[in-house]
Amino acid sequence: MAYIMLKNVKLLVFAIMFLMVLGGCSDETSGTKEEQTDELIYASSKDINDMNPHFYTGSMSAQGKVYESLVENTQEGIKPLLAESWEISEDGKVYTFTLREDVTFHDGEPFNAEAVKKNMDAVQANAEKHAWIKLSTKIKEVNVVEEYVVELVLSETYYPTLEELSMTRPYVFLSPNDFKEGGTKDGVNGYNGTGPYILKEHKTDEYATFEANDSYWGGAPNIKKITSKVLPADETTFLALQKGEVNFAFTDDRGADSLDVETMEQLVASSDYQIIRSEPMNTKMIVANSSRADNPVNEKAVREAIWHAIDRETIVKDLLNGTESVAETLFSSNVNYADIPLEKREYDVEKAKGLLEEAGWKADGEGTRVKDGQKLEMALYYDSNSSSQKRQAEYIQALVKDIGIQLDIVGEESTSIANRRTTGEYDLLFNQTWGLAYDPQSTIAAFTSEASYLHTTKGMAQSEELYKKIEEVMISTDEEARKQLYMDILTMVHDEAVFIPISNGSVTVIAPKNLEGVTFKQTQFELPFEGMKFK
Repeated sequence: MAYIMLKNVKLLVFAIMFLMVLGGCSDETSGTKEEQTDELIYASSKDINDMNPHFYTGSMSAQGKVYESLVENTQEGIKPLLAESWEISEDGKVYTFTLREDVTFHDGEPFNAEAVKKNMDAVQANAEKHAWIKLSTKIKEVNVVEEYVVELVLSETYYPTLEELSMTRPYVFLSPNDFKEGGTKDGVNGYNGTGPYILKEHKTDEYATFEANDSYWGGAPNIKKITSKVLPADETTFLALQKGEVNFAFTDDRGADSLDVETMEQLVASSDYQIIRSEPMNTKMIVANSSRADNPVNEKAVREAIWHAIDRETIVKDLLNGTESVAETLFSSNVNYADIPLEKREYDVEKAKGLLEEAGWKADGEGTRVKDGQKLEMALYYDSNSSSQKRQAEYIQALVKDIGIQLDIVGEESTSIANRRTTGEYDLLFNQTWGLAYDPQSTIAAFTSEASYLHTTKGMAQSEELYKKIEEVMISTDEEARKQLYMDILTMVHDEAVFIPISNGSVTVIAPKNLEGVTFKQTQFELPFEGMKFK
């Protein structure tokens, strides 16, 4: 009831703000909107940060405009990008790429096999940073064969090689002129890629401006200027859209929307905007730290009880307004190798209570269960820039309280949460799978990485067997064996309830109604701005 009242008050506040804005809008402002025929200004809840493409601190949507990979992951599979074609040796250890000959970096430096080698060597020089990408542990050497032919030699067969080469980072290409002392691990001197847009100006925590690369090998983009403007989510972004200060917003790198659902729908109903959503691309989930020996979350029964206590139907219907779908497993069935039979854990409060009772967690008459003098208490971390995560966290807090769990919810910046995931300083936190282009291999490879999900999985009873199967599946050349290994891996983590699924998410865009060509990539956080144009 409290949530419904809060929701209604919030809608009323937005309605009042909307009327105030309408009353204050001048004809000049309206004219400005109509005149924006070659420029997009999008709201972002965070700065683009360091654009070094061989690191992970930069905005993926920003990096995707500037840098490109050898190949691209599409709905139809791997397609050429900077490489026109490739050949794979019979033993699967040598990949030979023939490069496009009409590509230059933004600073005029030619893109060729030597530039590819320099970039890939620079990435490998910082291999420890990239250990979560298994390809980084398999690359033996990169050889220049001809001016536009480059050879990638692996230490062993690795079937996801092309998929990992297609990722937004780190195997993308920066002009060698921007390298520091021949590499990139100590920073870079500039951000000249080969992509459709050039970074022209960046004022930290305020804005970043990108201009069209008129010499782009794929043809000059129609949208000539793109500005990423840092704004607080929700009310501030709402007002900025109404005033014409920004004219575009979309789901950012951590799944945080600049606007909540109700606000977006008001904009569509009352002004010249449209909402465009991709097909389901990822799974939003709660990640549990199974290795946290000092917290009840290390118990399988507790994790299962939390899973049964979460009403995902209500989250999707009421908190997400039906824009996402209920997730029952770590991956949706449209992900490769993930269409397998797994036990369904329904929303069942009594089942949740029974699991806790059987595990020795007894009601103490004061609301929070106790075992051996320890309270059933834990913390859930969420992205403070995501109003959606905050609402879900508050709702889940109320739900698990009914089964005797005291859940403290803590909002932090996404970088802080990522650091907690790395160090293991968390009980529960919101996260999401890598997405269609990368899964299942990337998310599963991250089960063994300290930078990602090692703390999530290493407390599992069969963790060593899990890691062995992950190693096997990545080098398997037998499709049937690979299917069985993936089934075993997914069954093991599902049974242990270390990833508690909430919803299958999509990328959401709010854009002017006269903007055409808004499409999506498999890579989830990048948008192909170069294909957009105003009517």
